[in-house]
Amino acid sequence: MSELLVRLEGPVEETLKHLVEAGFFKTKNEAVRAGILALGKEYHMIKSREEVMDELAAAKAQAMMQELRSGKKKALTMADVRRKYPEAFE
Repeated sequence: MSELLVRLEGPVEETLKHLVEAGFFKTKNEAVRAGILALGKEYHMIKSREEVMDELAAAKAQAMMQELRSGKKKALTMADVRRKYPEAFE
């Protein structure tokens, strides 16, 4: 954990004040933390939830394709899917 003293003035100070007064954040500290996280996402230092989910889905699809190619899994026809999961088509 690190502590940081930041002095703000002018438009930056006013923006921070308005964000807290409008209820977007409970405290100035919370708003500053959110701003740092947003910068981290913008500069690709951290990933958004959407990016993480996309990567997980891509990895799962890649693993499934590998199982199909190796013969460990078999692709189902639409008729097979309807028989196996009839409740999905009700």
